[in-house]
Parts: sequence; structure tokens; C-alpha cells
Amino acid sequence: MKLGSGSEGFPFCYLREIKILMSLNHPLIVNVQKVVVDDSVDGFDNVYMVMDYVEHDLRALMKARRRPFIQSEVKCLMLQLLEGVKYLHDNWVFHRDLKTANILFNNMGEVKICDFGMSCHYGRALKPYTSLVVTLWYRAPELLLGAKEYSTAVDMWAVGCIMAELLTGQPLFEGKTEFEQIAKIFNLLGTPNDNIWEGYSKLPGVKVNFVHQPYNLLHKKFPRASFIGSPTLSNSGLDLLSRILTYDPEKRITAKEALNHCWFQEVPLLNSKEFMPTFPPVL
Repeated sequence: MKLGSGSEGFPFCYLREIKILMSLNHPLIVNVQKVVVDDSVDGFDNVYMVMDYVEHDLRALMKARRRPFIQSEVKCLMLQLLEGVKYLHDNWVFHRDLKTANILFNNMGEVKICDFGMSCHYGRALKPYTSLVVTLWYRAPELLLGAKEYSTAVDMWAVGCIMAELLTGQPLFEGKTEFEQIAKIFNLLGTPNDNIWEGYSKLPGVKVNFVHQPYNLLHKKFPRASFIGSPTLSNSGLDLLSRILTYDPEKRITAKEALNHCWFQEVPLLNSKEFMPTFPPVL
């Protein structure tokens, strides 16, 4: 982080990130050991956050291996991710930028959630926030459609996108613009309406006339069985993914609820962390 000279002072977003990270204490959240300020001769100060070393992030790891994780590994990763997200939400923190690139993974099979640059504290009552949060591919439909009041459900939508990406090795929705992103979501999950999503028609972005798409084709993306090597999901696995990728934020499953889902107890059983694969550092 580079600070401005003169009266500009310490940027609020940096201060908020440091404050939130220093307030968190959980094995699934990246640990900040200390914050160092380096005086510079050019009139700018550099601020460094010293964190624990973690070998990989999940996005770079999947690109390097060129194949997705197997289901038992996905279950181990997802269970840890959900535990970390539950801890954040229990402590009134939105992450607001969950994606595979922000999920670190070490050679002890442990996940660490990182990059809290967009995170913030929230209260019990909803209040207006900026909708320009969350990397586009992981952005919840309510954000894409202009909602200013939103909840921890935006983090859970990103968790669902991460789950699908771990299973396939590719991002679930790769839009280049907000309009293309919401169109890709509608193509797979169907075009919502007020019966599916209460208040949908009142969202600012719904003024655009979207092409009607059938509801819901997720089961075709993740069939129960495949003879061509495509990723598969059991009925319970598909149920979990569908409940995370639910349009209505009020009906979207929470991290606590997802942790208790039966998918984690069925065969193939989840890998324990000590049996997760290890990888050389990605250079």
C-alpha cells in the first residue's frame, strides 16, 4: 500500500482493511502478524502487512494443474471455506470479494481466506452499500441488477460460484460486462420473476427486457452420471449448489446451514486435510 503525501493522509479503505484483519482471529482467515510503515524519500510512505506464508491460491493452482479437484477434495475445501465465511458473518463482516484467487491453500491441506480490501462491517438492519463490489464473475444477481441494500447472501453467491469452479476447473459465469454476466446467469438458472424472487421487478436493472430463459438448467451442467468425463453431482450435491445459487437473497442458504448439509456426509466422503494433495510452489 502506498500512502499519499501532504494532507491526503491514510486512505480509509486501507485503514478499514487493516482494522478488520487485525480484529479477526481464526485458522481459516489469513493471519496478519504486523503492519510496517516504511518512510520513503519521494514523499510517499509504503505500508506493508506482514502475513503468514501460504503456498498457493486456488485459482492459480487449478490453472497450473489443468484439471479440477475431485469431489472428496472439493468437499474438504468447501467445508473449510464455509467455516471461514460463517466466522466472518458471525463477526458482522462482509468479505465482498470472495473468489478462487482470494482463497489460499497450503501444503497442509488448509484453506485461508485473504484480500479484505472490499470487506466491511455491517449491522442487523440493512442499509445502502455500494453495488460495485465483488469481482464480476462472482457477483450476485442482486448486485448486478443495482440493489443498494444487500446482505451476507452476496458472499454466499460467490461461495456457490467457487464450488462450481472447483468441480469443473473453470469459472461458472465468465461475463465480460455486467449485462453479459447477468445474461449468462439467466441462461443457466433461468429468468427470474416475482414469484421466484420477491421484489425482483423493482430492482433498477430490471428495466431492461431480458430474454426469457427456462428455469433451471443447473442439473444439466452437473448430471448425476457422465460417460464423457463431465463433472457430476449427486442429488444432494446439486441441492446444495442450487440452494447457494438461489436468486432470492432471503431464501439463499447461509454458511451455517450449508455446513450442516447432507452432501458433506455422503459418499465420496470428504478428504481430511492431511490427505489433501500437495503441490510445488507456482512460480
